[in-house]
Amino acid sequence: MSGGAHTSRTIMLKELRQLLHVCPDDSRLQDYKVAVVKENVLGKKSIPARERTFRYLRELYALDLGQDGFAVLRQLWELDAEAQPLIAVLSALGRDSSLRATAGTILVAREGDRVTASDLGAAVQTRHPNDYNAATVNKIGRNTLSSWTQSGHLVAPNRITKVRARAKCRPSAVVFALFLSHRSGKAGQSLFTTLYCEVLDVPTATARDQAFEAAQRGWIDFREVGDVIEIGFKALLRGAA
Repeated sequence: MSGGAHTSRTIMLKELRQLLHVCPDDSRLQDYKVAVVKENVLGKKSIPARERTFRYLRELYALDLGQDGFAVLRQLWELDAEAQPLIAVLSALGRDSSLRATAGTILVAREGDRVTASDLGAAVQTRHPNDYNAATVNKIGRNTLSSWTQSGHLVAPNRITKVRARAKCRPSAVVFALFLSHRSGKAGQSLFTTLYCEVLDVPTATARDQAFEAAQRGWIDFREVGDVIEIGFKALLRGAA
């Protein structure tokens, strides 16, 4: 690993969208590599740039159907384009510790609060005090600021300022957050208490409503009896097999 994709890149939402658009949903890791490096579907100027792009996309998203996180992402990706920014940042959060270190700064900010690259760099420095030099911390701050803008958690009212906004949460993003929570060992009501669900940017009641909507569409199993919630992912995992 390179020390985290955000030492050099953002969540690369535009590139991910383009790559998953041109590659069939049953593509293998090698197919994605050929598409990026040999066929240059992302339009990079040099082979080293193509190779770096593929490496960082792989770090953030795996691009391997043998890994259940990406297999589930791939199933959910085309269901709703509006959910893609949140799905992308959720995957990146699980795989990049420097992005994860900045999540608290984003989540405690109120709508309209200004958030700077320095704020995010300071969060990384606090969480990983001995891992990065000052120049790298500053770069991570800039890159994570861009990533949180791509995900919808920040907006730019002018050319140089980023302020907190409310990300757009959709049922397929809720499903992905719940799946990642399940994979981390949570179950039942506690599925809604993880960082993944906090990043959805909606109250727990709204996330539950969207989970129920996802169940009606056959994406997950959802049962709620009183205060007891049971959520199952058999449909997703069958597709990932």
